Amino acid sequence: MFKKRAGAKTVKPKGRGTAEGPLSGRLILVMVSVVAAFAVVTARLIHLQVLEADRLAARAASQHHKTIRLEGERGTITDRNGAILAKNMDVPSISADPSRIASASRTARTLARVLPVSARSLEKRLRDPKRHFSWVYRKTDPAVAERVMALALPGVNQVPESRRFYPKGRLMGHVVGFAGTDNHGLSGIERVFDRDLKGERITLVVERDALGRSVLPVDTRYDRPDHGADIALTVDEVIQYYVESALDRAMLETQAEAAGVLVMDPRTGEILAMAARPEFDPNRADKYHPESFRNRLITDPYEPGSTMKVFLAATALEAGVVSLTEPIDCEGGTLPLRGGAMHDAHPHDVLPFSEVLVKSSNIGSAKVAMRLGPERLYQGLRAFGFGDRTGIELGGESPGLLYPPARWSGRSLPSVAIGQELAVTPLQLVTAASAVANGGTLMRPYLVSAVTRKGVTTITRPTPVRRVISERTARDLLRTLAGVTEKGGTATQAAIPGYRVAGKTGTAQKPDPVHGGYARGKFISSFLGMVPAEDPRLVMLVVIDDPKGLYYGGTVAAPVFREAAEPILQYLGVHPMTDRTLVLADPPANGATLRTAMLAEATR
Repeated sequence: MFKKRAGAKTVKPKGRGTAEGPLSGRLILVMVSVVAAFAVVTARLIHLQVLEADRLAARAASQHHKTIRLEGERGTITDRNGAILAKNMDVPSISADPSRIASASRTARTLARVLPVSARSLEKRLRDPKRHFSWVYRKTDPAVAERVMALALPGVNQVPESRRFYPKGRLMGHVVGFAGTDNHGLSGIERVFDRDLKGERITLVVERDALGRSVLPVDTRYDRPDHGADIALTVDEVIQYYVESALDRAMLETQAEAAGVLVMDPRTGEILAMAARPEFDPNRADKYHPESFRNRLITDPYEPGSTMKVFLAATALEAGVVSLTEPIDCEGGTLPLRGGAMHDAHPHDVLPFSEVLVKSSNIGSAKVAMRLGPERLYQGLRAFGFGDRTGIELGGESPGLLYPPARWSGRSLPSVAIGQELAVTPLQLVTAASAVANGGTLMRPYLVSAVTRKGVTTITRPTPVRRVISERTARDLLRTLAGVTEKGGTATQAAIPGYRVAGKTGTAQKPDPVHGGYARGKFISSFLGMVPAEDPRLVMLVVIDDPKGLYYGGTVAAPVFREAAEPILQYLGVHPMTDRTLVLADPPANGATLRTAMLAEATR
């Protein structure tokens, strides 16, 4: 009925719901978006619930719980008789909650008027408003803390802490050492035994309330942490006092650069006193230069000079290359050697070897060393411990310097014999002398007599290292060295009425570190004493570094020995000779001195 016109176009109807329509495209877009969103959510859930589960659980727990670490008190340090040398003291610290401080600069300026800290430094500690805790000033004086709290500054609080306290002040400062602000040992026994002295650490979990405050522990049953070990030293407070008093007077009189005194019980190796100058007060360690903390008695080796002749003599007598009565030609005070002549301070001709020691003849000593030879002298000195650390319970000990003969020059043998071309620490020297004093056995020196932890005490026992010389050699040498402090000896100022003192002086030139050789007019003066000579209870070394004016060991160091040793002997109950009996083979004849009679007895 209807006919299509020629040339007319056929148009397809735009039916709804057909796959080709715009609605279909939008539907696909929506479906893709939904799937993508679901995928993102799923991935996020997997990330949170699987990959981040542990972290988020820990974070959630941290909002409700808090971990507190508790540490037991640091142990005490005492002398051999229980006198307290280091203990803990409760002190206040100042803290702040920066989130509660409206004006950090204003609060800092206010605090700076009370505390020894600049306003700029304080402001840095108070400025971060996201922080809830910051130290302002730790372990201060209670009076200072009271002044701070009286300011009533918002966000500024007082916190109780424990600080190390040293009741004896600078007495034994180099031995005891000190601990820092966090109670970590920084020098001396405090540092070496830091792990023992520290208290036990425990971890405690507590709950937080809505304001973040710690409340009742989750597990309310817990034990308080044990305090650290208590350490008893071998040093004696009284002996140390006598030593330091004498040393302080010597420093004042001589205007020396440094000085030191060591006292040892030769029978056991126990250190009874150890004092070095310059000193420091461990209660105020932050006020001193770090150089003051150095214990020169163990860290600073030096050329010992004539005190080394004791060990030359011991080695030579033990080897049988000389006897005490054998005459030695001292060449009138001058001995030509390669590299220059050797001289005596006072010329001598022929002396028995015993008098070579008493008069401290360099030439006589050098001649005996030549009989020994380099190897035997070297081995003898090594046997006495020179060139090795003693093993004392302090940090920074030097082994000294003793080259093997392969490194010696043509002049080294006579030089080493008189205490040159080698370096020793005062501790090495006292330890070696104790072997002579106790009959020939080298003992390991020690400072810690006992460590007590949890009620269990571990006691340090004396430790023999090795026999160095025979008892006879040691006895003969002691009797000879007693002449050093008698009339005609080099250390008459070390003599103590009622006691015989065996000893040896030392006057050593100081090396010039800039120009080489020896520094003009600079000396280290020393005296090594053993008393009573017939059975020494004490070995004491006095070292005076660069005294002004007089510099011989017999005039500078020997008086310090006498001043300290006399009251120490009385304190220890060592009676003078008038209360003791000295048995000789024959009484002194023809006005011979006691020393001569003793020497005659020793060499029969």
